[in-house]
Amino acid sequence: MNILVIGGAGYIGSHVTRELLDGGHRVTVFDNLSSGLRENLFPDASFVYGDILDYTGLLHVMRDGGFDALVHLAAFKAAGESMIKPEKYSVNNISGTINILNAAVENSIKYVVFSSSAAVFGEPRYLPIDERHPTEPENYYGFTKLEIERFLGWYEKLKGIRFVSLRYFNAAGYDVKGRIKGRELNPANLIPIIMEAAAGIRREVQVFGNDYDTPDGTCIRDYIHVSDLAAAHAKALDYISANGKSLTVNLGSETGTSVLEVIETARRITGKPIPVIIAGRRAGDAAKLTASAAYARSVIGWEARYSDMETLIRTSWDIYKGYIP
Repeated sequence: MNILVIGGAGYIGSHVTRELLDGGHRVTVFDNLSSGLRENLFPDASFVYGDILDYTGLLHVMRDGGFDALVHLAAFKAAGESMIKPEKYSVNNISGTINILNAAVENSIKYVVFSSSAAVFGEPRYLPIDERHPTEPENYYGFTKLEIERFLGWYEKLKGIRFVSLRYFNAAGYDVKGRIKGRELNPANLIPIIMEAAAGIRREVQVFGNDYDTPDGTCIRDYIHVSDLAAAHAKALDYISANGKSLTVNLGSETGTSVLEVIETARRITGKPIPVIIAGRRAGDAAKLTASAAYARSVIGWEARYSDMETLIRTSWDIYKGYIP
């Protein structure tokens, strides 16, 4: 297939691009490099610099490319920031996605894989969270992801687009073969922040709340290796091209790890002290989130192969230790 990967120079996007290239697909990366990196681009993929808020630019890229499908990974994703700057997330995540969908319709691109989030669920009513769980996001980032899923549903009904929406939790780790080296800029997720502290790039790790109803008082999350996520995007494209049906699936390791447990694992693997300070809770943070991946296993044949905490930390440290000042 000929695939446009929007946000393909970013952390997750570069891994998705590599997976698709390894699968024999033709890939064009479209990215404004606001968080993506040129060092995450591959010579066997084409690159177009552009922004999803530039509708005319999107139209031209899609017209010239003759794409069969697109993967949408271009979103701001810091849950905490979204509660402070909802306007930023509205413009980029929602307006930008509308531009993508309209340009896709205009150019007869029928297949879309959307990088969604488990943030659409909000505070869990039961665990692990499956696809039938109510969607009641507790942060604005999650709200934007849920709205995009709703847009996709309407564009399916009205314009014939077929999509797979991948709802996943905390992406972490790096390419298990070591081919992607660019570290995230200004990370908002726990593991890269821990890696920066281990490498001496930042002084300490802030832990947001230690009074949750969990064994050690810190939030429990389901961490998924980015190589596993990349494989899921490829399998999703295989599914919609073969079946012509839309799909929404959860992705996760199906195990939960607390913030302090992640830090302790990182201290052991890196051999670094990794100072910690306890801060107040953040708005919109649930105490515990874990996903069921049973549906993804049965429908697209996906399973988490690299999402154990040891591999997540080891592959991350393999990259970050190269940035020790």
